[in-house]
Amino acid sequence: MTDTGVPAPTGDRPDGPLGVYVHWPFCKSKCPYCDFNSHVPEGSVDQALWADALIADLTDYARDTPGRTVETMFFGGGTPSLMAPETVARVIAWVKSLWPTAPGMEISLEANPTSVETETLPALKAAGITRLSLGIQAFNDADLATLGRTHSAKDALKALELAKYIFQEYSFDLIYARSGQTESGWREELTQALEHAGPHLSFYQLTIESGTPFHRDGVEAADDDTGAVLYDATQEILDGAGLPAYEISNHARPGHECRHNLNIWRGWDYVGVGPGAHGRLCIGGDNFGTHQIHNPERWLQSVLGKGHGGAKRRSLKPEDRATERIMMGLRLGEGIDRARFRAQTGEDVTAYLDADAVRQAADGGYLDVTGDCFRATADGRLRLNGLLARIIA
Repeated sequence: MTDTGVPAPTGDRPDGPLGVYVHWPFCKSKCPYCDFNSHVPEGSVDQALWADALIADLTDYARDTPGRTVETMFFGGGTPSLMAPETVARVIAWVKSLWPTAPGMEISLEANPTSVETETLPALKAAGITRLSLGIQAFNDADLATLGRTHSAKDALKALELAKYIFQEYSFDLIYARSGQTESGWREELTQALEHAGPHLSFYQLTIESGTPFHRDGVEAADDDTGAVLYDATQEILDGAGLPAYEISNHARPGHECRHNLNIWRGWDYVGVGPGAHGRLCIGGDNFGTHQIHNPERWLQSVLGKGHGGAKRRSLKPEDRATERIMMGLRLGEGIDRARFRAQTGEDVTAYLDADAVRQAADGGYLDVTGDCFRATADGRLRLNGLLARIIA
């Protein structure tokens, strides 16, 4: 077991465990704050054809990763709960036929709490999903409407009750730093969230991204000072409830962290299939970044014509991959395990950092550089972007 209570990956060797990310790009509607690769299709989606395409893309990656052990899968989007349970089952079964899989493999799926999607939860469990993540985002109808969500607060509570009944592992997301949000109102919402929480919760600060309807319409999120106050209130209340932050935006009871995301933040490999999906792979001792064709129709045509949907496979220099691992590892409460980092890169983490900047950050209370781990403190994680800009050589 690791210090988080999560089962240790199968060997801290450079290639390590393998995750599989499946991107389903379709949504019923586009939320005005969303800049993810998600699309509202014209007409119905041919589920069988898309299952065939995902299977072909997975098969192409399996040729490069023979004998790797898949420990986790994650269906993200878009809205993967719009996948037919039969599609989900086919993709899971194919992954298990292509690679060895770890006992108790975690298979996560993101879902929206609309009544139509909630009805499929039992079938998704039967298809092989072991962990559900619900996009609740808010517990009041006014804010849900502002955020462009198509479910009501009543729908959200109904979905949470059903998730609790069906899945041993389930989570939900909330968005904070919404326009006009106050600390007292957020504390009340966190209290309500805990009344319905399972072993995992995620909290994402609203940011207005270029190109989104919110950006076009001049919608503003809460200012930075308010965002920091709301973040601190989240840490206080969730720590007191026994769900500490194991990552900047994610809280869990020990042993209930999302293993798929945790492995990625720890710097291990993952295959990414579906439109716009990214991946990281160690092949023959060299590291590669993979990127799938962004547009769903062009991705589909590529898979049907070439047998894969890859847009590019970029060779990553050792220092670039090490920098990525630092940037992700410092998001974690546990920080960067120095022995694991050396196994992955051949160097200590400090070899890629500015020594003077690290010393100043440690003296200022933003880094803890003692012992076997190199971690950002709570104050450091709150200011992580600025901290990284200072310490990375």
